[in-house]
Amino acid sequence: MRGAVVLSLLCATAGCATTPAGGPPVPAFAEAEIRPDPEGRCWGRDVAPAVIETVTVQEQASPPVFGPDGTVIAPATYRSVIRQQIARERREVAFETLCPPSYTTEFVESLQRALAARGYYRGEVDGRMSAALRRAVQDFQRRDGPDSPLLSLDSARRLGLVALSREEIERL
Repeated sequence: MRGAVVLSLLCATAGCATTPAGGPPVPAFAEAEIRPDPEGRCWGRDVAPAVIETVTVQEQASPPVFGPDGTVIAPATYRSVIRQQIARERREVAFETLCPPSYTTEFVESLQRALAARGYYRGEVDGRMSAALRRAVQDFQRRDGPDSPLLSLDSARRLGLVALSREEIERL
């Protein structure tokens, strides 16, 4: 019953949204993770998972046994102990991103082509936000941006998908 009410509300309001030039909007990476600020910029929020490393150490199980003259009767014994430790804590990251109306079919196709040209995306250029495309975005950003499948504004600029700001042009 509740699902039917939600579905009918969605159907009734489906025509209310405006779409930008360039085609209908594509569902964003995770629109719930994108929030606009009062200045009209949008911010993506994601959680960088904790990094856990496995460490193997040798611990002494029993000490050596020495005779009265100082000679070793029985050497020390050791055991391998495997521990997991947190190398980096889980943390929330926030970064500037494109606002959801920017994610048109044409924009997503350009994103797919840009990532394919750099060897990150191997899928079909179809304008859809697939799991493979989100993985490619995350792989591209991992070194110089947020480790997130949500495209940051800086990454979009590095890919040539968004115009540079005046400050960025002056730095060139």
